[in-house]
Amino acid sequence: MKQPQNKPRGRELGLAFPGQPGPNNAITDVPGVMVGYSTVTGENVQTGVTAILPRGKTAPPAYVWAGQHTLNGNGEMTGCHWIHDAGYFISPICITNTHSVGMAHHGVLKWMVEHYPDFFTGKHNFVMPVIAETYDGVINDINGLHITEAHVMEALNSARSGPIEEGNVGGGNGMITYEFKGGTGTASRKIKLPDKSYTLGVLVQSNFGAREDLTVLGVPVGQHLTEYTVHEQMREKEFGSIIVVIATDLPLIPSQLNRIAKRASLGIGRTGTIGGHSSGDIFLAFSTANAMTEIDSKTSTRQMEMLDDNYLNDAYRATRDAVEEAIINAMLAAQTSTSYRPEGMIVKAIDHPSLMRLMLP
Repeated sequence: MKQPQNKPRGRELGLAFPGQPGPNNAITDVPGVMVGYSTVTGENVQTGVTAILPRGKTAPPAYVWAGQHTLNGNGEMTGCHWIHDAGYFISPICITNTHSVGMAHHGVLKWMVEHYPDFFTGKHNFVMPVIAETYDGVINDINGLHITEAHVMEALNSARSGPIEEGNVGGGNGMITYEFKGGTGTASRKIKLPDKSYTLGVLVQSNFGAREDLTVLGVPVGQHLTEYTVHEQMREKEFGSIIVVIATDLPLIPSQLNRIAKRASLGIGRTGTIGGHSSGDIFLAFSTANAMTEIDSKTSTRQMEMLDDNYLNDAYRATRDAVEEAIINAMLAAQTSTSYRPEGMIVKAIDHPSLMRLMLP
């Protein structure tokens, strides 16, 4: 995985996002969380895979408590049926393009079998990976099925903590946001409670929105930044999707994580979207607290730490604010691209000076 790019992020430009971020302002500020990329670029190819490892590369693998919410369902996130029923999963999360979900699913399984042979051998354990997607067929030859098992492995093996790249990287490589070039974005928030501090981090694969709706910190900038709108050039309506992954070390049970996942809707709403008909707006929240390495425990009961519901508002606010910032960071980091279909159309990255002229008095 490449080192983080030098293009300024929102806070570096002077955008006054609310809340206090962690040291990297990234999902990897949550202890143990790692992110890796495989960015695939070639002739008519601009795609990739993003891997999120909730507990890093620990052995044996540990289950992760989770919740999931769908604002608009025109998309895919595998593994959600069991998350809804049982409230946990036990795999890395991969995000890629719409037609590569199957390959990412296959690659994650192979990676886990290779890394955790004892988990699978003799115990009949199985895994239902969490794989999500957004459509990159405007910029990328999506029907060429260019993602391979090796790309999935690269994303997983390159995963690390610390600062991570944004924009045209991993699964976000071929994405469009509010008709500007979009992609991968991240942000985090510190949550200070009376007796302890926690972290909540977000990663988005951002590929949604109509230019006219774009709002940054309450300013309707999309109504003024009207050049090079993709939908006008293509003579088509809004399309696209967004995947939001929320990580935290707060001790949350699945019903609480479901509620956290719902608040991603408020974060993307602050950027102006209406949650369009063709958009898959799908959100996952997980907690790294209460690690559980074996389902078939030798005891009949388990003890779990759980956040008092009265303190959930702090997590809701952190989620809303971090999602908004992650989306804007994805756009600010993105690089101008040329479309595959229609051939040669320019998908412009948002111009920082033009944006800031609208934002600063």
